[in-house]
Amino acid sequence: MSHDRVRVRSVVFLATGVLALPALAGCSSNDEAGRPTAGQDVAPAARDLVADGGTVKWAVDALPETLNSFQADADPGTSRVAGAVLPSLFRIDAQGRAQANPDFLESAEVVEREPKQVVLYKLNQQAVWSDGREIGADDFAAQWRALSGKDTAYWTARNAGYDRIEKIERGANNLEVRVTFAKPYADWRSLFSPLYPKQVMGTPDGFNDGARRKLKVTAGPFTLSDVDRKAGDVTLARNPRWWGRPAKLDKLVLREVARDERAKALADGDVDLAEIDPSEADRISLAARDKGAQGPLTHGPGSAITPGKALRSWAIAHGSDEEAAETEAAARSKTRKAVKKYTKEQSGLRGYVVRKSLEPAYTQLALNGSEGPLADDRVRRAVARALDREQLAETVLKPLGLPAEPVGSHLALAGQQAYADNSGALGEQDTTEARALLADAGWMPGAPLKDKKAKTAGSEADRKKKARESDEGSEGSEASGDDGTYIVGEDDGKPGDSGTTVLAPAPAAAYQRAALNRQADVLGLPAEAEKEQKKKDPGGQAKQHAEKQSAAKSHAGAHDQAKGGAPGAYAPKGTAAPAAVGGPLAKDGKPLTLRFVLPSGEGSEPLRAVADRITRMLERIGVRTEVSKVADESYFKDHIASGQYDLALYSWPASAFPATDARPIFAKPVPAADGSLNVEQNYTRVGTDHIDQLFDQAAGELDEENARSLVRKADARIWAEAGSIPLYQRPQLVAARPNLANAGAFGFQSPEFEDIGFLKPGAKPSAKPSEK
Repeated sequence: MSHDRVRVRSVVFLATGVLALPALAGCSSNDEAGRPTAGQDVAPAARDLVADGGTVKWAVDALPETLNSFQADADPGTSRVAGAVLPSLFRIDAQGRAQANPDFLESAEVVEREPKQVVLYKLNQQAVWSDGREIGADDFAAQWRALSGKDTAYWTARNAGYDRIEKIERGANNLEVRVTFAKPYADWRSLFSPLYPKQVMGTPDGFNDGARRKLKVTAGPFTLSDVDRKAGDVTLARNPRWWGRPAKLDKLVLREVARDERAKALADGDVDLAEIDPSEADRISLAARDKGAQGPLTHGPGSAITPGKALRSWAIAHGSDEEAAETEAAARSKTRKAVKKYTKEQSGLRGYVVRKSLEPAYTQLALNGSEGPLADDRVRRAVARALDREQLAETVLKPLGLPAEPVGSHLALAGQQAYADNSGALGEQDTTEARALLADAGWMPGAPLKDKKAKTAGSEADRKKKARESDEGSEGSEASGDDGTYIVGEDDGKPGDSGTTVLAPAPAAAYQRAALNRQADVLGLPAEAEKEQKKKDPGGQAKQHAEKQSAAKSHAGAHDQAKGGAPGAYAPKGTAAPAAVGGPLAKDGKPLTLRFVLPSGEGSEPLRAVADRITRMLERIGVRTEVSKVADESYFKDHIASGQYDLALYSWPASAFPATDARPIFAKPVPAADGSLNVEQNYTRVGTDHIDQLFDQAAGELDEENARSLVRKADARIWAEAGSIPLYQRPQLVAARPNLANAGAFGFQSPEFEDIGFLKPGAKPSAKPSEK
């Protein structure tokens, strides 16, 4: 699985009161969602400006292994095919919100809430499958039975929502579908998109195998015409039975092109539309700039060769030392070939433009809280408080000309209805507070070390075993013999007097836990908070200590309120930060060193640039990082998913249905029957019963405002736990033909495949596509 393309739904994303939680976290106003941070860039054009006919070749990373979106190996290619050839009752709009699709629905609404939730779908009377049969209740019922989880013969990847359905029946006719839920389900709009025909969903064989390589029956603006795995093409053809706006294109070809081959494919004219990395975007911009320029290119291979270097190279190649001359001549020949190839590709890249927006996904810093120092929430908060998230966002987005705004939520992005900036529950960047939190957790500057060779803070035995197995092919080694691992923040100087005053760890932890429980009281869930407290402190000593420190609490609460964060985000009053970090932080004879695992591939330069800044920010609070670069193919499976890391960077997609889709990502890990830990998709291993309860309440809340409020409360809790720190929304860069309309950087919005096409001669992009 790609580290930056993890899928949420098929495995790739607080009340006001006396406490210092952000007012926005419990507010019911829709104003918090705002607008998307960046708009679409798709060259929108009215349909009458788009020519009829033609073929668009659209690059995909790989041909889909399955055409069934509900199987475990479904990927973005699967979703792209399904979006063009199958019904989606709801589509995602430009603000990341689900909207009814009039091509398939006349209406869909909750018609009964008591005694049970009933949703009535009224289907478009013209909606038919490609075999001429009406889309109807039989198709809904077949999909429900396949995905309900009751029949294990169906190899499904997920059944969220379908497992809550009690029955499906016809309404007044076959075009009305009544869905009755056994338990209320707020995200009912997420269901039946895509909708497969009963021929696929009706039997386990049809589900498991029938839709992996072909779709005999479809219903969309396109049909599946051909899958040529040898050529690497999936061909979609205009659907003659389509009742909606007819597709402008004759064909849409999804072509497999690896990321490192995109520039060549574009230059050769093999594709018309392709997601690209910043390096390819730079090349396209340079190609446009150089159009009409005379002389050799000032970039690319050979551009760094100065006249002096060229003269020296010529002299060596024609000198008396035959061996040196032969070596230099070979190098010169290699450079000439590279320059010729690069120049030719640059000429071809002039036929494209870069369309850019922000992807509906965010990159986070993940902190593995399963063991080691990061199992202590004070250490996690200290790491989080050391980060300047705005600076990190600027590192990636500013050079691309995109808005560099830190993401304020784990569960939604700006523009989506559930979005609210809840980062105040953790607190703003504050190096002094971060160092005080570490001091409170017992990490002292200049403390004696038992073993100066000790490297990391995580599970050493497991990590060494896994590192030997999966890091052998990792990049990052230098001529000096570097094995891809280096430590940032080591200091050979003599430690100085820290001047630190530290509370005893147990009372301090109890104080912070009490503060978080006061936060839970404000959230309206005191019972759950008390339950969590009893689990952590069955004897009640923490509660007694907290009661004795009521005056200190009052002062600390006022301090928190002034800072704008939750009480748990601050060290207890009386915990002074060290005057200066005089050597590595240590505790119990061990240094505070965190293993930072990163992918080593060429497309991961932005992640490594962000990681470099993070390591420098952590240095300022005395935290060392051991950076380990591993092969891309092993990064997620062998490190993130298996928990072999302390710090890591990877992305999650945003969802219009966070109560359903985000729950597995932040659910509290639970022991499995075999003794292992079931983490679902929570690879940070950080979670609480309270967060799970808020997700469950949100999923069952039919009042949309209340449901959004619960999601925001869950997000604030996730921030406070500091297992995942959202940094920035991922850039979306797409190379496109200049005359290709209604395609490019879509942002949140689902592509409207029927409107994609080439502009008529002389036409220019204009308004939003018309309905005609």
